[in-house]
Amino acid sequence: QAQLAESGGGLVQTGSSLRLSCAASGRTFAGYTLGWFRQAPGKARVFVAGITWDDGNTYYENSMEDRFTISRDNTKNTIYLQINNLTPEDTAVYYCAAAPSGGYYGNWGRGTQVTVSS
Repeated sequence: QAQLAESGGGLVQTGSSLRLSCAASGRTFAGYTLGWFRQAPGKARVFVAGITWDDGNTYYENSMEDRFTISRDNTKNTIYLQINNLTPEDTAVYYCAAAPSGGYYGNWGRGTQVTVSS
């Protein structure tokens, strides 16, 4: 069974950068898209970015392409989310998930907390 484990969150100051990691295990992810989502306090979980496992095509929520960069390292079975110029509005739990071709995102990790102080 696929397992995803996020790491790299923390408490940072406005203007800082973070790189989140998501280690994937339990199956081969060929044909999958892996994605990052975030859930701010009191709000719904929203899509941030996705990347195809096979060829590295990337997808971003419209407002996030400027400061967010998703990448992958297939040799380490890991995807990353680089976030630059963090603001308090980026405070959220960040999750990764995997979607099979033509399917929905699932196999959610437990998330990693990012807190940005002003």
